[in-house]
Amino acid sequence: MGAEPLSGRGRRRFARLRTVRVRTTLIATLVVAVTLVIGAVILVTTLGAALTRGVQRSVRQQVAAATDVMAGGDTPGVVTSDNDDTAAQILDADGRVIAASPTARPAGGDPLLEDATSGREAVVEVPGTDERFFAASAAVDTPDGPRTVIVASTLEVVEQSSTVVTGLLLVGLPVLVVLVAAITWRVVGRSLAPVEEIRAAADAVSAADLGRRVPEPDSDDEIARLAETMNRMLDRLEQSHDRQRRFVSDASHELRSPLATIREHAEVARGHPETTSTEALAGTVLAEALRLQRLVDDLLVLARADEPGVALRRHPVDLDDVVLDEALRLRTTTGLTVDATAVSAGAVSGDADALRRVVRNLVDNAARHAASHVRLSLAELDGTVSFTVEDDGPGIPAAGRDRVFERFVRLDDARARTDADGSGLGLAIVAELVAAHDGTVAMTTSTLGGTRVEVTLPALA
Repeated sequence: MGAEPLSGRGRRRFARLRTVRVRTTLIATLVVAVTLVIGAVILVTTLGAALTRGVQRSVRQQVAAATDVMAGGDTPGVVTSDNDDTAAQILDADGRVIAASPTARPAGGDPLLEDATSGREAVVEVPGTDERFFAASAAVDTPDGPRTVIVASTLEVVEQSSTVVTGLLLVGLPVLVVLVAAITWRVVGRSLAPVEEIRAAADAVSAADLGRRVPEPDSDDEIARLAETMNRMLDRLEQSHDRQRRFVSDASHELRSPLATIREHAEVARGHPETTSTEALAGTVLAEALRLQRLVDDLLVLARADEPGVALRRHPVDLDDVVLDEALRLRTTTGLTVDATAVSAGAVSGDADALRRVVRNLVDNAARHAASHVRLSLAELDGTVSFTVEDDGPGIPAAGRDRVFERFVRLDDARARTDADGSGLGLAIVAELVAAHDGTVAMTTSTLGGTRVEVTLPALA
């Protein structure tokens, strides 16, 4: 039964995976093949040159030895030798061959070298053989008169050695190239296997299942670090998705409450007009509309804070003026005792509207939970401006102090029960805006018995 053909998507996956593997294998094989060919050419050329130099050196030594023997009136042994690899001739003053070794028996008495002057060297063909010889000549004065000796040695060993080495390379190099290609294919395939697993796992991740993670290889290389980075990215995406989902759910719930109140009073007024008045209905609708407006404004601020690259309109801001304005507003609108005697000068660089919202949210939060007393302080020290709000309310347990800066968080304690009208966004907005100004916000216990919130911002340079 034949194999099931790949689908179009499967073929594309196969092609993408194999493209890197094939390309890497081809490049590696090509580089190795070119390198080996160049090396082989250099090897054969160098070997031939070295063997040729050896033959030349041997011939020159034999010529020198023959001239020494002839100068004493004797016949050199190279002339009388029947060695097939060496040929020798002795010429008279007229250039006629007067003696020759068996290999160099001339046909018609021609010398091995056409120009047999002393010191002449050339590659020649010896009559009666199919080989090439390297020949050298030298002149010498003998008792019988001037003579010229020619000695030639076969180059067959050079040609045979080069032929053997070339043949071995012609057989060995393709085998070596194929072996390199196979090894590269195997190694690259094993290296790409974790990448394919990571790709497949990442491809399976969807918005409905952000809990998936890519496999992390048991190694300490680039692929393992890539897998770790992708898993950290997926962690951030999952947290962001969960936070966004909770945000939408909580926002929907908060928006539903005032809308339900408005609808309820409108239905009662329509069905039983005698039970209410236009003034009462308008008051209820107005209060809930204001609540809706505040909630929408808060949501808009948080949405803008979540946008990357949103720049603040930074200008010098006298934060003490903002704090004193809010203290005056609180004294005017509430019956609380507001202590602002510890407010001193402090200037920062930031968005005036955003900083005013930070101060107002903290002041309103303290006023909402205070029993009778709110204390505000502001001081500039060591390059920072510290703004503090304290109240004498029920306070917040240490375990819940970080959570109150999250969105739509209300604690199930006495303090939370006093905040029934809040949306749970005020402190979250404070945290976002303070962070946007490169500052920090922290919550501790106040000496008044309630909560102390401290905002620290970089002072104006």
